[in-house]
Amino acid sequence: MESFNKVLLTKFILLGFSQNPRVQTILFFIFLTIYIITWLGNLTIIITVIFMPQFHTPMYFLLANLAVTDISDSTVTAIKMLWDLSSHTNTISYNWCITQVFFFHFTGGTVVFFLVVMAVDRYIAIYRPLQYLLIMHPGVCVGLVTGAWLGGFAHSIIQVALILQLPFCGSNILDNFFCDVPQLIKLACTDTYITELLMVSNSGFLLTLIFCVLLVSYTVILIKIRTHVTEGKHKALSTCGAQIIVISLNFVPGMFIYDRPFRVFPGDKIASVCYTLITPMLNPMIFTLRNREIKDTIRKLIRKMISLQMDYIIRSRRWRSSIFSTKQYQEVIFEQNMNC
Repeated sequence: MESFNKVLLTKFILLGFSQNPRVQTILFFIFLTIYIITWLGNLTIIITVIFMPQFHTPMYFLLANLAVTDISDSTVTAIKMLWDLSSHTNTISYNWCITQVFFFHFTGGTVVFFLVVMAVDRYIAIYRPLQYLLIMHPGVCVGLVTGAWLGGFAHSIIQVALILQLPFCGSNILDNFFCDVPQLIKLACTDTYITELLMVSNSGFLLTLIFCVLLVSYTVILIKIRTHVTEGKHKALSTCGAQIIVISLNFVPGMFIYDRPFRVFPGDKIASVCYTLITPMLNPMIFTLRNREIKDTIRKLIRKMISLQMDYIIRSRRWRSSIFSTKQYQEVIFEQNMNC
C-alpha cells in the first residue's frame, strides 16, 4: 500500500478561489498588498523594540517575537498562493504539501502558545507588580519563547505523523488555497473516524480550551485593574484590550475550521484567509494603535530615518558638487598651463 500511495500521489490540485485568470490577477494584487503590509507592520515593531532601549522589557520582547511568528505564519501560505495566482497554476507536489502542513501548524501553534505566554506576562505584571522584573527576567523570557516554539513544533509533528499514516489512492483535488489537515483527510481512501477525532482533539479542542482559559484569565485581570490599579490604569486596560482582540482574531476562525467534523462549509475559505493572512496583518496595527508609547516612538523613529536620509542626500549632493568644482578648477589650470 505504501508504494502504491507514493506512485499515485505525486501532486495535489488546489482549487483556490477562482479559475478565472482575470479574477486571479485581481486577487494577486489584493493579497500581495496584504502580505506587504504584514511585513511592514511586524517589521516596524521588531525594529522599534530592538533599537529603542525603553522597549527592552519582557512585554515588548514577547511582542517582537509574536511579530516574528506572524511574518512566518503568513509567509507559509502567502508565497505559494501568490505564485499560483500570478502564474495561473494550481498544483503542489505531495512532499511540498506535507511540508506546508508542517510549517503551517508549526508557526500557527507557536502563535497560540505565544498568546498564552503574553497572558501570563500580563497576569504577573498586574498581580505581582513589585516582583515583575524579578520573575520575568531575561532567562525566563527566553525560556518562555523557546517553550512556545517547542510547543508549536510538537503540535505540528503530531499533525503530520497522523497524515502520513493515511493511504491516498483517489481524488487529489483540495478545495482550498493551501494544504491543510481537514482537506487532506477527506481525500484518504480509508475510514478516518479515529484520525478525525485525534485531529479535532489536537487542534479544535486544544484551541477551544486555551481560548476559554485565556478569556477567563483576562476577565480576572480586567477586574483586578478596574478595582485595584490606580496608576497606569488606562495603559493596562489598553494593553489587555489589544491582547483580547488579538486572541479573538486568532482563535475564533481556527475553532470554526478545526472544532467540528471535517465537512465543507461555505465560509471555510473566508475563515482560512482570516487566520492565515488578515490576522497577521492586523496584529501589529492593533498593538500600535492602542499603545501611545509605541505610536510616538515609531513616529520619532520614522522622522529620524527621514532626517538621516535627507542629510545623506544633501551631503551626497555637496560632495558631488565639490568634485565637479575641483574638476573644473583642474581643467582651468590645465588650460592655462597649455597656453603658457
